[in-house]
Amino acid sequence: MGISNRTLEIFTPRGIRLSGTVVHPAGTPVGQACIAHCFACSKDFPATVRLARALAQEGVITLRFDFMGLGEAEGRFADSSFQTYCEDLEAALDAFDELTGHPTDLLIGHSFGGAMALALAGLRDELRGVVTIAAPAEPGHVTRLFEAQAHGIRETGSAEVDIGGRRITIGRDFLESVENQDLDSALERLGRPLLILHAPKDTVVGVDHARRIFSRARHPKSFVALHQADHLLTRPEQTAYVARLIHAWAYDLLRPHQ
Repeated sequence: MGISNRTLEIFTPRGIRLSGTVVHPAGTPVGQACIAHCFACSKDFPATVRLARALAQEGVITLRFDFMGLGEAEGRFADSSFQTYCEDLEAALDAFDELTGHPTDLLIGHSFGGAMALALAGLRDELRGVVTIAAPAEPGHVTRLFEAQAHGIRETGSAEVDIGGRRITIGRDFLESVENQDLDSALERLGRPLLILHAPKDTVVGVDHARRIFSRARHPKSFVALHQADHLLTRPEQTAYVARLIHAWAYDLLRPHQ
């Protein structure tokens, strides 16, 4: 039997139903990982789908899921904030661990999802490692994607913006919550191995963000430059390469399922 997908329903403390897909490898999993997708994307964003499948091909059972108001998840994205993102990610990890009966080994975050992974990981004792891909050093960096509409969001409470061809509504709560967050305390309490993956030619989140995360994090920490990649890992071979990097780096952190 090859790689298979299974739907996972996730319920947040606010009663919002999120949608998840568990990608199961052939045979017994060698470990367990959860992916937090990029800003305004979804669990079905091409890079997220390819990365989850590539990890499963490496033997890692992997969860990809939708944050509130995105993809197949319930709720309005306009009601999102830094806090709701944290709650969604915690709820996803809880549901995944309950489904498999095993604790998640790796938390992987792409772009804004990487900032969320860093923010939360130190609060989850079961996690053995954290991986960021093209992550900003501060959650507030994401507001640069819609800075022309920021004043209107503050004045009226929300505004519809275009993020990479996707129309979403940004609320004032989200804007203010990410602007007031930094990752310094989160990196202080991380307390587990960190792998930072970033493309030197990333034009959305510059590689300087990787340098800042690396300098603030404590050992053990590793940085790998994705020389031929772009911010969204649009080339399929890049996601396969990233999955191999993650599996090799995390080899001694993974817990095989019995």
